Amino acid sequence: MELKIIEESKNRLIFELKGEDHTFCNILVKELQKDSSVKAAAYRIDHPLARIPTIILEADDTKKSLKKAISNLRKESQDFLSKVSKEL
Repeated sequence: MELKIIEESKNRLIFELKGEDHTFCNILVKELQKDSSVKAAAYRIDHPLARIPTIILEADDTKKSLKKAISNLRKESQDFLSKVSKEL
């Protein structure tokens, strides 16, 4: 995964996630949308052959919201891995 920031301010962040696809971007955007301080969160892939998603985030504090979403996803992933490991 390669992150490239396109636009950055306190309330707006636009970045590309080279090497990712709809699966990760969809999960990240849905997690961001759970945050009440997030005004808008979406992603787009301009060309299907290029496959470089662009994430658009507008929030009271974009860095804080993004870090919170990533932390929540990490915890959910670890919980899932733990439960699967117990069953297998």
